[in-house]
Amino acid sequence: MRILIIGDGKAGHTIAQSLITENHEVTIVDRSQEALTRSQEALDARTVQGSGVNADTLLEAGVKEADIVIAVTVSDEINMLCCLTAKRLGAGYAIARIRDPEYNKSLGFLMQELLIDYVINPDRLLAQEISRMLRYPFTGGVETFARGRVEMMDFRLGPGDKLLGLAMKDLYRKLPTLPRVLFCAVQRGEEAVIPKGDMVLQEGDRVYVAADIPTITRFFASIGKNTAGIHSVMVLGAGRIAFYLCQLLAQTRMKVTVIERDEARALEFKQMLPEVDVILGDGTDQELLTAEGLEQFDAFVTLSGLDEENIMAALYARRAGVRRVIVKNSRDTYLELLGELGLDSAVSVRRATSDSILRTVRTRSAAHAAEAVERLYHLMDNAVEALEFIAHQEDSFLGQPLRTLQVRQDALIAVIVRAGQVRVPFGEDSIQQGDRVVVIVKGGGVARLEDIFTQVRA
Repeated sequence: MRILIIGDGKAGHTIAQSLITENHEVTIVDRSQEALTRSQEALDARTVQGSGVNADTLLEAGVKEADIVIAVTVSDEINMLCCLTAKRLGAGYAIARIRDPEYNKSLGFLMQELLIDYVINPDRLLAQEISRMLRYPFTGGVETFARGRVEMMDFRLGPGDKLLGLAMKDLYRKLPTLPRVLFCAVQRGEEAVIPKGDMVLQEGDRVYVAADIPTITRFFASIGKNTAGIHSVMVLGAGRIAFYLCQLLAQTRMKVTVIERDEARALEFKQMLPEVDVILGDGTDQELLTAEGLEQFDAFVTLSGLDEENIMAALYARRAGVRRVIVKNSRDTYLELLGELGLDSAVSVRRATSDSILRTVRTRSAAHAAEAVERLYHLMDNAVEALEFIAHQEDSFLGQPLRTLQVRQDALIAVIVRAGQVRVPFGEDSIQQGDRVVVIVKGGGVARLEDIFTQVRA
């Protein structure tokens, strides 16, 4: 597909990189020649210098032939105007990044009037992800599928864990009372593995499992993972992500305290969310954190604009004994280091933006709308993807036992949801019309459900 990206910042560059990897034809528009030069050197993309609201610039960039226009400049208003201009000039589909909470109240009206087809709010997406992670203090992340019926989360195997030394094929024979979840993927060191029957779980493995919510909750309880709820949270930074997060946490009656060094921002935050305690001060000041009782909080979330500041504050919180520490990080190069430092729970606005937009592009680019990806998540620094599809009448594999289907070696069928019922599939199960099917794939590149099969037997 021909895709036009307006805005060559961190988000725009990451989105372009992902789309080029999937063989889309990408053109990037930005005012900054310096940013475009960087993209020219690193990406196989065409670049055009200029404003995304300027008709002549968009025409030079090929807007009339663009299947999708993605506006991700730093300004919500410019993004909206870019979409309106692009659609008026003939673009097929327009995506705008809109982050300001004020626009949420009239988002439907704005989308209709400004011809915006899809809105991505990465700050709100990230806040939702963090709120889910707080439900399970031991996991690095929680992803949802099948309209919230299926959850996938990861955990790290530590000394003494009852799963250690067990081969996957022997797991339920040796632990017959263990609730049945699907072991989706394992990260061992820097290697991503789709687990097969002969794989033996080892200390230090990060394991990804999926099931319906009651089953996955019982699973973690049965292996001794702490599923006690979080009742108090301290948040570093009073930006947009913190606003969305505190809104969500306040609905669950959690005690929330926000530390913000900017006096005007702290005052505005308190006015918007009076139920949240707001402290004016430097969140990296260890004396301040101690004075405010950091060690008494169940969780600490770092959401400042500086990665280094977030990491240092998180390390102090970890040393202080805070049970759940979540770090906002914008640099992929830091992910391995964070894991080595014991900070497994890292979230990224850029990654949330890229994943959401990539999912939308795949939906648009599928040969038939019925075959499109419903949901997409990247795992293990993009080494593995989890995708959700809906099975349709024309699919050739319907009704055939899974044991008769040849699934790619780097893929597995994780979950089937039928009529609201969640099932971890085995050999005698089959996919039926209307099923929601979650698949795990190493390496990506899957656009349709049938792509995971190497052969379908008659």
